[in-house]
Parts: sequence; structure tokens; C-alpha cells
Amino acid sequence: MLISVLTFLIVLSILVLVHEFGHFIASRRAGVWVEEFGFGLPPRVLGKKIGETIYSINLLPFGGFVRLHGENTEEEITNSDRAFLHKGKFQRLVIILAGVFMNFALAIFAFSIVYSFSGIPRESENVHVIEIREGSPADISGLKVADIVKDINGKTIKSNSDLISLVDEKQGEEISITILRDGETRSFKAIPRSDPPEGEGALGVLISNIELYYPPIWQRPFIGVYYGFKEAIFWGQIVLTGFFQIFKDLFIGVVPKDVAGPVGIFALTSQAAKFGALSLINFLGVLSVNLAILNAMPFPALDGGRLLFIAIESLFGRKVVPRVEHLVHTVGMIILILLILAVTAHDIQKLVTGGGIAGYIETVLK
Repeated sequence: MLISVLTFLIVLSILVLVHEFGHFIASRRAGVWVEEFGFGLPPRVLGKKIGETIYSINLLPFGGFVRLHGENTEEEITNSDRAFLHKGKFQRLVIILAGVFMNFALAIFAFSIVYSFSGIPRESENVHVIEIREGSPADISGLKVADIVKDINGKTIKSNSDLISLVDEKQGEEISITILRDGETRSFKAIPRSDPPEGEGALGVLISNIELYYPPIWQRPFIGVYYGFKEAIFWGQIVLTGFFQIFKDLFIGVVPKDVAGPVGIFALTSQAAKFGALSLINFLGVLSVNLAILNAMPFPALDGGRLLFIAIESLFGRKVVPRVEHLVHTVGMIILILLILAVTAHDIQKLVTGGGIAGYIETVLK
């Protein structure tokens, strides 16, 4: 359990610190005074001022923050030229978006590492058996997982569709299947079902013509980044679809079921860690995409909420009174905290009723 907690805290800290580092770098480049860059959340335990910024270690050992001069109200400004509120719309836009950008970049980096070490999936002319249903014609005939199907009734198999079409043509009839197993060619007889159980095919096998390709070492970082970017976009689309579904459910009065809070993320992180470092890194990438998109949502207290006020400023030609904006963000933060507490309570209930982390994961996957 201690290792799981430490793993969770490290993952969460990386996600938040990378996000805040984006704000930090963009603020420094825009000439905004970064008063503090904190590791963990207050109260402060240690702090050292280097240059004009205090770098602190705080009591709650997860996450982090940056405190910008003049970020919220005019009353706190002592240096007008270095205040966030006094910067132009474009500069403030860049500072706000920098956190989202860094989380997306972290996701690409994480997925790149996974692809660089685990291989690049690509289509081949080898159709692999990756799962066999118990009691199915394939199981009875003697086929095994990892067999490569070479031909059926003498007709060469080069794609999934080749196998599916040939099997469907011979439902209820005996067919001859030639496979490659451990470098040896073998033949089997099977009778495809004409009325298979729901979710199973005529043979009862799950097949794939995707193989892992391992490029030369020097090429892997570049190819990894390319596929890492595609993976980040893929997960971004899934996350956006999920958020839209949540809002749709809330609009019609349905309570979302597949929402995880800190406890749920802890359970999922622990499960990912069990499958090794690459699995954990991949999950870190997925979480980073989630955090990037969540922060971009136009809700008060989130980066997207601050972007919304810049949009209002552009539309009406004048800023919203800083004190009013600060109040709106404060209310938004309270609402977010209440939502997190509600989701956390729901996650705890799932953990208790599910009998622990394994039961929780099973509940989520249903």
C-alpha cells in the first residue's frame, strides 16, 4: 500500500508540476513577476528565494503552484510593469494556455517512451490468433493463441477480412485450416458455426494482423514522437467525447457514472503500476491529456475560465473588474472542491462495495 501511495503522489506531482512549470516559463518570458513556485500545497515547510522568486516545499506532498504578482486583484499590485493583470491580452492568453500545452507535451513524451520501447504497431500479412473462446470450433480443433493462419481450404490468408469471408462462406461445413506455430506448418479441421453465441464469430477466435515493429535504435525517438502525438490526439478525442457525454447526462438529469476522483485515480494508478513501468507511463500520458482538456474547460477557477474572461474583455473592449473576476473564480473553486468531494465519496463507496482496488477496476470496466 505504501508503494501504491508513493506512486500515486509521484504521478500526481509530475502532472501538476509540469502544468505549473508551463505557467512559470511563460510568465517569466512575458515579464510577469513569479513570486513563488511551490512544490506541494501550503502551508509552507521550507522556502528559499533565488533571484526574485521563492522556491518552496509545502506540507501537502502532491501537486504544486505558481503565485504570480497581480494575478487576482489590483490591491495586491506593487509593481505595475510586472503584474499579470497589467499585461496585454495575448501575453495573458499565452501564460494561461502554457499549462495546458505542457500537459499535452507531457502526454506526447510519455506515449513516445512507450512506443519506443514496446514497438510500433503496424499492419502485416500475418493473421494472428490472439484469443480463443472455450468450447468453440477453434478450441475443439486444436488451434492455439499465437498461431498464424496461413490458408483456409488452400486459399491464402493475408488479412482479417480474408479469414472472416472464407469462414462465413463455409458455415456448417468442414474446413481445413493451415497455421504456422513455432516455425512449423500444421493443419487442422474445423466446422464453423452457422449460429454462434452473441459476441463470438463462427470459429470463436479473436484475430489481428497487427504486428509490433522495432525500428533501428536511432530512429525510435523520432518515430516514437510521431506515434506519441497521434496517441495523444486519439485520447484527446476520447476525453472530449467523455466530457460532452457527462454534460449531456447532467443536462437531462442523469448522474454520470464513469467519473473518477482522487481515490479512483489512485486505484487506477495502482492497477497500472502492477503491469510495469511502461504501463504506468502510458497511464500518466492518459491522465495528462485528461488534465489538459479539463483545465481548458470554460469553468471558473480553471484555465479555461480565465480564458473566458479574456474573451469577454475582447468582446466588450474592457476588462471585467478584477475583484469581480476573482470572486467568480473563488466561487468556481468552491464548486469544484464540492464536486471532487462528491466524486470521492462515490469512489470510496465503489471501493468498499467492490472489495478493494480489483473490485473497483472491475466496476469501472463494466
